[in-house]
Amino acid sequence: MARGKTRKAYVCSECGSESGKWQGQCPDCKAWNTIREINLGPATSPAIAAANRSGFAGAQSGVQLLSDVSVEDSPRFTSGSSELDRVLGGGFVPGSAVLIGGHPGAGKSTILLQTLAHVAQTMPALYVSGEESLQQIANRAKRLGLPTDQLKMLAETSAEKIVAIAEAEKPGIIVIDSIQVTFMNGIDSAPGGVAQVKESASFLTRFAKQTGTVLLIVGHVTKDNSLAGPMTLSHIIDTQLMLGTTDDSRFRIMRATKNRFGQVNELGIFAMTEKGLKEVKNPSAIFLTRADEAVSGSVINVLWEGTRPLLVEIQALVVESQLGNPRRVTVGMDQNRLAMLLAILTRHGGIFTSDQDVFLNVVGGVRITETSADLASLLAIVSSLRDTPLPQDLVAFGEVGLAGEIRPVASGQERIIEAAKHGFRRAIVPMANRPRKPIEGIEIIGVNKLSEALDAI
Repeated sequence: MARGKTRKAYVCSECGSESGKWQGQCPDCKAWNTIREINLGPATSPAIAAANRSGFAGAQSGVQLLSDVSVEDSPRFTSGSSELDRVLGGGFVPGSAVLIGGHPGAGKSTILLQTLAHVAQTMPALYVSGEESLQQIANRAKRLGLPTDQLKMLAETSAEKIVAIAEAEKPGIIVIDSIQVTFMNGIDSAPGGVAQVKESASFLTRFAKQTGTVLLIVGHVTKDNSLAGPMTLSHIIDTQLMLGTTDDSRFRIMRATKNRFGQVNELGIFAMTEKGLKEVKNPSAIFLTRADEAVSGSVINVLWEGTRPLLVEIQALVVESQLGNPRRVTVGMDQNRLAMLLAILTRHGGIFTSDQDVFLNVVGGVRITETSADLASLLAIVSSLRDTPLPQDLVAFGEVGLAGEIRPVASGQERIIEAAKHGFRRAIVPMANRPRKPIEGIEIIGVNKLSEALDAI
């Protein structure tokens, strides 16, 4: 039988958008030299035809009123790890698709193997490996001391075969390790390509939603720590988790960057041990290892990560610049934010740093994305510039506006209570975050302006 005409498409490797012809610049994301020609296989491919009919969410439904749609919450089940459950929003939701990304060695396969070994004790579980042999996984499970008597394993990379076996085994949860090596027979391109990743992920996700199976997909990352493959992959799945390491590689930080069933930017902390990844019950403690003596340029800030407070140390180093343009270097914080804070310090604090190199570091590898670290950063910079240590029992948080005002942040009272639990006795906070009733064991200094905060130290 003559083979059908092969279809071709031009797909951007950055955003996943398709074009009718090759172009030097992607019309959607404006990136240059990212459009690649791919073969979509025969026009009559059953896999592609099914994908075009059903979409990502499974079988299509008829038109109905929104008020008639059932709003019953899906019963969650635990992963066996309180930190993973926290990042997921309370546990696994049946029929959900979860993508876990991270650089090589971050512990993606380890934490998923631990999770499935636990879940397999109460429900059928299937671990599909396309990168490691079953012997390698068995050796790791033995080394970690995991129960293996109930966990079913499969070494396969064909998405059609994986679904066929899953339909027979009927697992409640399935792991695909990884999506970059999974392929579909109807697509004439190599595994890991844009078309293969997109169609394989949508095919597996559709199966998960139709059967109520929890789907866990492992994804690779590029050199700039973003998920490899088309951007469409992030739209297909329900939850996207990123697993990274801290500076000393002893701890792993898991953050939810997309979650249809819980908080976005929720943070989970794990410690890498000989027995695998262990959850850290008190994550603030690992970021508060400080010198015995007070040193200049160090202040404790209280962040709010997802649903809980987190205490981190912010360090600043201010030295006389030997260059015509002083350096502004940040680790764990936006560099443009530092430049803005230094301008505010000059205008409303009367402290000039135009001839100084300023280095700012968030200890422990935490990435600060909220504005509550503004006040603590400026206090650390002033402390280093004056070479005057601040009290070790002092914490500070608050957003600094362009007019020099100290603006309130969310969950101020909960932050103060967390600081008091860790033995801090003084807190410089926005006046609007100052609680009406005093909190036992800590003195709260409310400030409205930057000048008031500088006077307080």
